[in-house]
Amino acid sequence: MYTQLQLRGSSRPPVTLATLDKMRAEGEAIAALTCYDASFAVLLDEADVDLVLVGDSLGMVIQGHDTTVPVTMDHMVYHTRAVARGLYRPFLVADLPFMSYSSPEQALANSVRLMQEGGARMVKLESGSEQLRIVEFLAGHDIAVCAHLGLKPQSVHKTGGFRVQGRQKDAAERIQREALDLESAGADILLLECIPNELGKAVTDAVSVPVIGIGAGPGASGQIQVLYDILDITSGRKPKFVRNFMQGCDSPLAAVKAYVGAVKSREYPGPEHCFS
Repeated sequence: MYTQLQLRGSSRPPVTLATLDKMRAEGEAIAALTCYDASFAVLLDEADVDLVLVGDSLGMVIQGHDTTVPVTMDHMVYHTRAVARGLYRPFLVADLPFMSYSSPEQALANSVRLMQEGGARMVKLESGSEQLRIVEFLAGHDIAVCAHLGLKPQSVHKTGGFRVQGRQKDAAERIQREALDLESAGADILLLECIPNELGKAVTDAVSVPVIGIGAGPGASGQIQVLYDILDITSGRKPKFVRNFMQGCDSPLAAVKAYVGAVKSREYPGPEHCFS
């Protein structure tokens, strides 16, 4: 009972939103990774990963689909619950999958499922101006929200594939405007995917919440990668922003620790992992 009181003064207290805000304010990079099962969750916890995302990327890396679109709420709840069982320190975030937040009421009901059944502390949704009322509604019900901008995998059939976003001036301005609007609506974290370095830094400098990047340059508050990519499990061609952290390491745990260290020192991402 009163677990939060028992953990005060612990040498490894659980990461909270306040922790992440403090890291951003003090310039400490946030190290984040995706995870889909309890075994890897234990490994990420031991490596002192700050934030763990149960991403709908599981549709591609676990289920073998070409996109994230086939992932359902039941899939997300199942995998989130499994990951939660293996975590102690990291802050746990879970994706709202395709068409699971088409109305404020639907978004709230599915967010409650991810938190009550799955054990998530925050939900993530692919965002834009159309989702402002969704974010505001969730925030109004004390749901912590991560808003996802830039490349949005759930929209690949609409946007024409997995491509860098925000290279044109009007697109970059729209992403910056949406970032500010989403923060105002109540988003607690922003995630930026596949955008130019300059835009990633501009958004990070403009908002007062942590910004996590994946292919968004070194100027973000932190970095996130797909676990299977950094462990070189993913076969075939990988995105430009991926670095194989198994090179020079004798175990997955050592590789994850190397990733965390590289993010914290801001050695990663390097110029070769970035878009212009």
